Amino acid sequence: MTSKNQNVISVAAKFKRLAELCDSGFAVAIHIRFTRPSLLYRTYPTDWTDYYNEKSFVMVDPTVRWGLTHLGAIAWDALAADDTDGVLHAAREYGLLNGWTYATGPATSRSLGSMSRSSPFSDDQHAEVCSIIDDMHALTEGFDHLPTEVQDAFRAIG
Repeated sequence: MTSKNQNVISVAAKFKRLAELCDSGFAVAIHIRFTRPSLLYRTYPTDWTDYYNEKSFVMVDPTVRWGLTHLGAIAWDALAADDTDGVLHAAREYGLLNGWTYATGPATSRSLGSMSRSSPFSDDQHAEVCSIIDDMHALTEGFDHLPTEVQDAFRAIG
């Protein structure tokens, strides 16, 4: 098995674990370049994702804005003042509670995840989620230069 195939298997396992930790969903954008992620994994409920897309919330989402300009983690509640378009309020109405965002990597190839859970995340869960996103970022380094079949395998996860 090549290391590229092993990386796909590793990312798939990390995706599965992240889904277990984030019982009400997550979105992870990996290697964002020129405002477009190389990979996007989402497990949020379909009704929320459809509404988010219909409203073009990605353009005004304070979690996305924060993640593109900062490294580290922040609770969604801390972004309330920047939520002028009501993205986070709408997310709560769709059951996305206890949310937070984590960003890693250089500005030229940033990865970020926004996660939610029905109950608050513990410190250990926060640390594990950060580690998972860091690992996914590292395991997909050079994505644009991978063979098409490997890129497709990464895209098929989830």
